Amino acid sequence: MKIAVINCGSSSLKFKLFEMPDAKVLRSELVEHIGEENSPIQNHFEAIESLHVNFSEIDAVGHRVVHGGEKFRASVLIDDAVVQTIRKLIPLAPLHNPANLEGIEVVLQKAPNIPQIAVFDTAFHATLKKEAFVYALPYALYEKHDIRRYGFHGTSHAYLLREAAARLGKKVQETNIITLHLGNGASACAIKKGKSCDTSMGFTPLEGLVMGSRCGDLDPAIVLYLQKSLHVSAEEIDEILNKKSGLLGLCGENDVRNIEKRTDEAAKMAMDIMVRRIQKYIGAYMVLLEDVDAIVFSGGIGENSSYVRERVMNNKILKNIKSLVIKTDEELQIVNECLEVLKK
Repeated sequence: MKIAVINCGSSSLKFKLFEMPDAKVLRSELVEHIGEENSPIQNHFEAIESLHVNFSEIDAVGHRVVHGGEKFRASVLIDDAVVQTIRKLIPLAPLHNPANLEGIEVVLQKAPNIPQIAVFDTAFHATLKKEAFVYALPYALYEKHDIRRYGFHGTSHAYLLREAAARLGKKVQETNIITLHLGNGASACAIKKGKSCDTSMGFTPLEGLVMGSRCGDLDPAIVLYLQKSLHVSAEEIDEILNKKSGLLGLCGENDVRNIEKRTDEAAKMAMDIMVRRIQKYIGAYMVLLEDVDAIVFSGGIGENSSYVRERVMNNKILKNIKSLVIKTDEELQIVNECLEVLKK
């Protein structure tokens, strides 16, 4: 069986073709700068066209979809109703769900009879209890406007759970770990007995850890103060928080490889703040889990920066806890999710 994985970002497309059950990668492609000025590829239809995929040789296609809201708590076979529901969720993920939909619709046009499966970034965190996902706002805002913690990077955290359980020699349902997806976007997840019980990203991927250009946790009154004192719009505030903050805002760049080499005070401060925030989440999650089998590092920073890993683990409380470094394979996790759906 051949299963293709299509991951449509706002301006990129990742394509991987697997031969199952051996998970052999037959083809891997990346198309970037979609829709940007001077790019020869202006949309995801053109991006898929440029790959010259022979869909007649493919048995199923899996799509990463960023936001499933409360409707999708697991991966699903795509039909018209699923497409319409993903479309309705666009206000919760305005940059990503439209691109995800475009990938689905392109394949529907080119190969309408091939089974397509939607794998949702938020689904892994569907096991959060209300005390974990409800914000302390008027409850009607959750009931009427869906304002709650959703969590993201779900396919990554799910993959890390499976791989960590195997390395630890434990059953997935008996595994208690803290997973750290550390990259330009970063999130932490507390996994108790194989289920997500808390995660650092919230209503959007802005909450939580210090990221490349995102601020992470912030006193919400700061937003109101900035709007009043700087006389800026909501869109400009969004630009500051998502694209001009984090490591970039603190020291002028977001590439940890470069920041680690610098000796200036701004670089040191940025790394100190990032590491402290990670440790803060680990500490909170240790209380929730009570018993921690391991702390798992992944993502571009987690996998490649021994400096960050050592800084995070350099703590008396953490010295006796096992740490693992696992290279996340979200595409392989998506394939496994597809197989589960196709078996039903």
